[in-house]
Amino acid sequence: MADKVAWLSTWAKSVCDDRRRVTHWLPLHQHLDDSAAVAGRLVDCWLPRQVLHRIACDLPDGLEGVRTLACWLAAVHDVGKCSPAFAVQVDELADRMREHGLVAHPALARDPERRAASHALVGHVAVRDWLERRHGFSRRGVANQLGGVVGSHHGVSPEDGQLRLVRSRPDLRGTGPWEQARELFLERASRGVDLQRYRDVRLSLPSQVLLTAIVIVADWIASNADLFALYPISTAGDAPVELTGQEMRQRLDTAWARLDLPLRWTAQPPGVDVDQLFRDRFDSRAAGARPVQAATVQTASGLTRPGLVIVEAPMGAGKTEAALMAAEVLAAASGAEGCFVALPTQATTNAMFERVRGWLERLPGRDGAVSVMLAHGKVSLNDEFAGLVREGRFRGVGDSDDAWLVAHQWLSGRKKGVLASFVVGTIDQVLFAGLKSRHLMLRHLALAGKVVIIDEVHAYDVYMSQYLHRVLHWLGAYGVPVVLLSATLPAGRRAELLAAYDSGTGTTATRVHDRDPGYPVVVSSGSAPRVVLQSGARTEVQLDHLADDLDTLVAYLREYLVDGGCAVIVRNTVTRVQETAARLEAEFGSEHVTVNHSRFLGCDRARIDQDLLRRFGPRGRRPALHIVVASQVVEQSLDVDFDLMVTDLAPVDLVLQRLGRLHRHERDRPARLRTARCALTGTQAWQADPVRAVRGSRRVYGEHTLLRAAALLHRNVRESITLPSDISALVQQAYGEDRVGPRSWQQAMDEARVASEALSRRRKDAARAFLLDSVGTGNRTLIDWVRAGVGDTDDDHQGAAQVRDGEESLEVLVVQQDVDGGLMTAEWIERGGGEPVPLDSAVEPKQARVIAACGVRLPLAMCHPGIVDEVIAALEANRFTSFWQTPLLKGQLVLVLDTDRSAVVRHGKADFRVTYDPRRGLMHERG
Repeated sequence: MADKVAWLSTWAKSVCDDRRRVTHWLPLHQHLDDSAAVAGRLVDCWLPRQVLHRIACDLPDGLEGVRTLACWLAAVHDVGKCSPAFAVQVDELADRMREHGLVAHPALARDPERRAASHALVGHVAVRDWLERRHGFSRRGVANQLGGVVGSHHGVSPEDGQLRLVRSRPDLRGTGPWEQARELFLERASRGVDLQRYRDVRLSLPSQVLLTAIVIVADWIASNADLFALYPISTAGDAPVELTGQEMRQRLDTAWARLDLPLRWTAQPPGVDVDQLFRDRFDSRAAGARPVQAATVQTASGLTRPGLVIVEAPMGAGKTEAALMAAEVLAAASGAEGCFVALPTQATTNAMFERVRGWLERLPGRDGAVSVMLAHGKVSLNDEFAGLVREGRFRGVGDSDDAWLVAHQWLSGRKKGVLASFVVGTIDQVLFAGLKSRHLMLRHLALAGKVVIIDEVHAYDVYMSQYLHRVLHWLGAYGVPVVLLSATLPAGRRAELLAAYDSGTGTTATRVHDRDPGYPVVVSSGSAPRVVLQSGARTEVQLDHLADDLDTLVAYLREYLVDGGCAVIVRNTVTRVQETAARLEAEFGSEHVTVNHSRFLGCDRARIDQDLLRRFGPRGRRPALHIVVASQVVEQSLDVDFDLMVTDLAPVDLVLQRLGRLHRHERDRPARLRTARCALTGTQAWQADPVRAVRGSRRVYGEHTLLRAAALLHRNVRESITLPSDISALVQQAYGEDRVGPRSWQQAMDEARVASEALSRRRKDAARAFLLDSVGTGNRTLIDWVRAGVGDTDDDHQGAAQVRDGEESLEVLVVQQDVDGGLMTAEWIERGGGEPVPLDSAVEPKQARVIAACGVRLPLAMCHPGIVDEVIAALEANRFTSFWQTPLLKGQLVLVLDTDRSAVVRHGKADFRVTYDPRRGLMHERG
């Protein structure tokens, strides 16, 4: 029998020195008190109202109940540490517990099932059984739901098999005195709490997820020894004590002040003058908002509940500003206290961060500093965001320490960073919310308190769309306002997005969205589309159709650039970019040709992008003659403008997206180029029957969409495209069910459609392997919620590969051998290049950033399933102690180039020679 203070002897935290000797500890009751106090402060001061109201709608006492349950769950979350399986981990502290009657046999420390009986699972069982036995809760109802929150507080929800193991191993769980001690912890946490009022509650799964996330955050803060001090191990033998209420308040206040989390943003209703709102936020000299922007704000203002808004408008119509203004309206109505802006790529994300920052600097509703985060796998290399976090406190974005927009030390990293109030990140960071993975609850909390804006929504394929639809479903269930932006969407795609969101809210999208309502258009959940009156300049683009050979291309460019001008050539594969660039450099001179694609080092790509913006951006200093040869990166990443375009045949919506870079800005142009002109190429022959795209394009986009694009853009059908008026009609035809093209094409098109549908089914099935389940009914629990998941998405590359169907190829860090056989940074880099790299000692942080910026993705030929393992094995031979001792470089694959910037990658079936040209990027050939 344990003595009456046995439960006070239970330990929760321990710290060891370098010699594995325990130096500090913390009793379990103190850690639980700390966690409960932090949970209360989070509810009172930090959690968004949108989150609190979502949980409150499931409780009989509303917001008061949210605080009560959050604090109670935090106060019992570690009750499972009162178990032999946990206690035996530290002999000295286990001996102390043994003195008070809580006996754990030392041999349990070596039991192979000890780890499986984790304290989270023991806690789940203890809470569930106690609520059932002591308070009459239903085992299949809220008792299991609350137990599931406790069982999930380490980021992985319990599974039935794991709970059965805990029940079957009483020696690990602890019975008798152990059960009595756990009950005392539960009784202690329940003083002054009327648990009976929750006996018949059925918590929705979203509420369970959010409560779990609150407990996780409270636990992490309370576990920070810099905030909540541990006790010297010398006190372990003293009589157990409990802090008084005054002492506990002081302990919390001191820790909270030291943490110094930025405050919440409270959105202010922006009023009805949309023109003034636009001037206040974006351009004080502007006449007012554009029609699409006004329509978006009006649509957002008309919503009677949180919903989904889709903005479809041509390139350059101001969709981003429209979404940000709408976010203010939606946040003020819903209680959201932040915004998450998601984009397709790291390049677009970096560019968007600056634009969002400008909006935030003019945003009212702050009471002190608010937090900001740039969220993608290369955030440490972003010059604007780097250095914003200062150890021990936070500082402003930019040079001023008193700025109100801050990057906070605690709100950093891949798990906590997205909890900041304002986040700009890649779409992966949103799609992860639909991926079964560890600490998924935190990703849901990160979105549940914000307005979510997703740009370029047309860019996500059928595989990624499965995750996007599931995330929209959950956002609907949380009541999160969402704004989707696109140049245009097929009617069926638009309907799918609305249906996905509305399925989470329990409503049904209006059937009018199944049709084409007009263009530009703003549509929303449950209301009629708002078609925007087109205004501003229209651009008529003349279409030419070129044979796919470089002689023809050169002749075409010479004809239209005879008086000078700036042209862009868009190729669908990097190989075609490089081949084209080599010929054009020979014809026009390398000084007149720039190459841009995804197979440059990260630092080189950033340099090229900045150079293109400097010359071809809105205020660019344009050369008299220049040709840019680029891959699809030019579709999304850059606000650039050209006089003439040549593009490979691509799906119609992407061709239109590319045309948005043609005559984009008002400027003087050479006489022959005052009419916008685009040449379509990249087909086996325009005279063919049917017209087929070249092999590389078919591999990228598939036969089906390219055949339909060829049919709609053929010289016999169309000689010009008028932007923006032709955009919607072309897209609806391209993705509709009506037949297009000559009768002689139909057999080939039917075969391509069948193959495309089969591939779509396979990709949808593949996506379901780790796809989060739907919300379900109020009887559901967190048990098995992320069963058979992918584990931890701390590795952004692994997570991105899952939500993007592995489309992300292998990335390697590039260094060079020096003449003595050592390592140096790539010699051509402008800053930090050609410097020696240590082999045995850790790389200094400044140089580590230089090396990390030298990442490049390998070509598909080296990454497909039949060869990738061999390539990895070859690269793993480049294993350097210095890299493994450096956090930023640890675990990365390294490609070592010789002094001629070449390397051989050879292992098993893999036999490649790769060469890096700073002008053309990474090139490869079979060995």
